[in-house]
This record gives sequence, structure tokens and C-alpha cells, in this order.
Amino acid sequence: MAGQSDPHISLFSAEEVEFMAEDELIEIVPNMRMDPLNFICGDFGPFLPQIATQVPLWLAVALKKRGKCAIRPPQWMSVENLTRVLEGERDTQGAFQALPFHYVEISRLLFDHARDDIPDMYMVRSLVEDIRDVRIHKVETSLEKFSGTSAVKIPNLSAMEVNIIRPFVGRALQAFYKHDNPEKIPDVDRAPSGHTRVANNEPRRPLRR
Repeated sequence: MAGQSDPHISLFSAEEVEFMAEDELIEIVPNMRMDPLNFICGDFGPFLPQIATQVPLWLAVALKKRGKCAIRPPQWMSVENLTRVLEGERDTQGAFQALPFHYVEISRLLFDHARDDIPDMYMVRSLVEDIRDVRIHKVETSLEKFSGTSAVKIPNLSAMEVNIIRPFVGRALQAFYKHDNPEKIPDVDRAPSGHTRVANNEPRRPLRR
């Protein structure tokens, strides 16, 4: 992925993670009649008034901006379900509740572009923020117990949480391995004696959705 702002802070920027989340399917209720749309990622439609259908989140947002549909929030975004998740997060210190991999990005996009379609929107947003804060605290607590192992297993992490901890875990594992096997870690910053490092100036392929 191009355009990483700072590889030492995070593998992807927040905007890049949100871009990937936009391919998640979501249900809309069109208020117009339109033939199927054909994209590289698949075909969606036909669109009929008041007949629910599933489309990628980016398409749902585009249609919503043009006043062509209403967006149905996913079931996990109800106050009842989010309250249950928050209670579960607080009650279980060593485990994470099951949520969609992109729950942070999906909720943010819906709060920005479809707030009138979300029942009890302010309560839902508050619950999502509370859940995110509790989970981040649990991630930090889990990392405090980190030791030099070959793998770190934390089930049910979201994309945002994985993106935060992956650089740290990768560097920590490399440091443990280098400490145990210093002779096996090459000095990547130094070119072999008698050789000149040649830069790779081949053009990069353009990104496509």
C-alpha cells in the first residue's frame, strides 16, 4: 500500500485501513429504480424502490450522498448488542468479544454519512467509543506480558487494533531473535565489502481497487 505516513508508527494509516473497510457489504434500501451496476469487484443490483439489497460500503455511501438510498446499519450496531459487547469486554480481561474486523471503520463511515439512518445514533457512537477504549487498554495490558515467543495469539482483534500492535510485535520478535542468534542477523544497513549497493529504480505498478 502506497503512502504510508510513518512506517515506525503504524503499518497503514487510518485512511488506508478505512479504504480497505469500504469493500465490506452493507444493506441499503433504494428509493429509485436503476439497472444493475457492473464493477471489477462484482455486480450489484438491480435497484428497486423499497427493496433492500447489499452493496459495498463505498457504493452505499456514494448513493446516500446523492439521496438515492437509506442505509440499514448492521445488527451489531444496535444499542442492545453494543451494550452486551461492552459488558463482555469489561468482564473478560484476557479475551476480546467477537466484532467485525472493520467495526471501527464501518461505524465511523456510517456516523459521518448516514447518521439519520442510525437509531439512537449518539448512544451507539458513545458505546462504540467505549468499546474501542476498553479494547485498546486490554491490548496494552496484553503487550505488557509479551515475551520472546515465535507467535503472538490474540483472537478477535480488529483491523485498527492489529494495525497498532503489529509494528511493535514485529520489532520485538526481531529483537528477541537477534539477541538469541546474533550471528544469524545480517547487517542490512551495510553493503558487503567490495560491492556497491545498487538502487532499484524500476517503476512501481499503479494501485487498483
